Amino acid sequence: MIKKISFLLLIISVFFISCGHQHSRDGIWRGELQVQDQQAPFLFELKGTQSDSASATLINGEEKVELTGVSLRGDTLLIPIDAYDAYITAIISNDKMEGRFIKNYIENDSGVPFRADFHTKNRFEVKDKQPANNIEGKWDILFISENGDTTKNVGIFKSANGIVTGSVLTRSGDLRFLEGAYTKKGVELSAFSGLSPYYLQFTFSGANNFEGYFYTTRNKTKLVATRNDKAGLSDPYNIAKMKQGVSSLGFSLPNLEGRQVSLQDERYKGKVVIVSILGSWCPNCLDEAEFLAPWYKANKQRGVEIIGLGFERKDDFEYSKATLNRLKTKYGIEYDVLFAGKADPEGVAKVLPEVENFSGYPTTLFIDKKGNVRKIHTGFTGPATGLFYEDFKKEFNVLIDSLLAE
Repeated sequence: MIKKISFLLLIISVFFISCGHQHSRDGIWRGELQVQDQQAPFLFELKGTQSDSASATLINGEEKVELTGVSLRGDTLLIPIDAYDAYITAIISNDKMEGRFIKNYIENDSGVPFRADFHTKNRFEVKDKQPANNIEGKWDILFISENGDTTKNVGIFKSANGIVTGSVLTRSGDLRFLEGAYTKKGVELSAFSGLSPYYLQFTFSGANNFEGYFYTTRNKTKLVATRNDKAGLSDPYNIAKMKQGVSSLGFSLPNLEGRQVSLQDERYKGKVVIVSILGSWCPNCLDEAEFLAPWYKANKQRGVEIIGLGFERKDDFEYSKATLNRLKTKYGIEYDVLFAGKADPEGVAKVLPEVENFSGYPTTLFIDKKGNVRKIHTGFTGPATGLFYEDFKKEFNVLIDSLLAE
């Protein structure tokens, strides 16, 4: 009898342990975030969901964004997105999840509806036959707002096996690593690297023209495009300028240890200095930091310095110290990053009254050995832009070499 009771207790224990055991959710998921009346799809991979070191990776073509600190407690998933002070939370039921994408810096944010399916690896349903038109190459793309204002941007795309990748260049940067496909609707592309979901849908009106829409959580913008192998933006060095009769900058701001820093400090005297106007919340600023951090380590002994001026979501030093330190840690930044205030036009004008026509983050100022601002570059064309990124790096190095040689 005792043996039978012990055996029964063992069976009951195994039953409860197995019922309480959390099934692994590791693998590829296809997520969707609501953008206006559409859904912006993206792929992400969960790893280690049965351990205390779970992670998620956002996948956009060549881009892989790893997110740590992921937790799965029962059927509740939490994915922190520290770089953008946001998170995804969802309830998992079988092979589906539903929840919200929430931004911490927005008070009482209701979030963006989110859902996902397990082991669904196709971002879009790929068209089953060869498309009549091809999107590969460069395009002039007009963005037309609801009130009729137009902005000229540049698209650069490539395709293989029905999958389309590329990006769109704007004055302030680019739309990240877009990934999509030829579909029954035409061409569909999307991206989500942690800040804002993007969804673009194009329909061809001939071999060299397409129309469509660009969706974000805030806006729906009409697009009209024409193929142009020589497409390019206006010169990014001719947008922001120094005011007439002014040649140097006079800011004095605290670094993340609270010490005031200015260009008059001994560290910067007689050196070429790069000043980057940035925000830890700005995807193109992160691309620039990813380029500048290793570049600085390799070149600082040549007599060049970098200063980052961080304009953050809040005019709060302790909050911004945390967000900017995360930026420094993520990219291994060894140069000074200063807290410059809240990210708004008035804030930039207050800190840099010498500069006019500031129009976007990042904006980068190049200062010669005498302390004079020689050039100002608006925006940053990141690695998603392919040849445009390679051209930028060449121009950047030529400019620095010329200033160091003076």
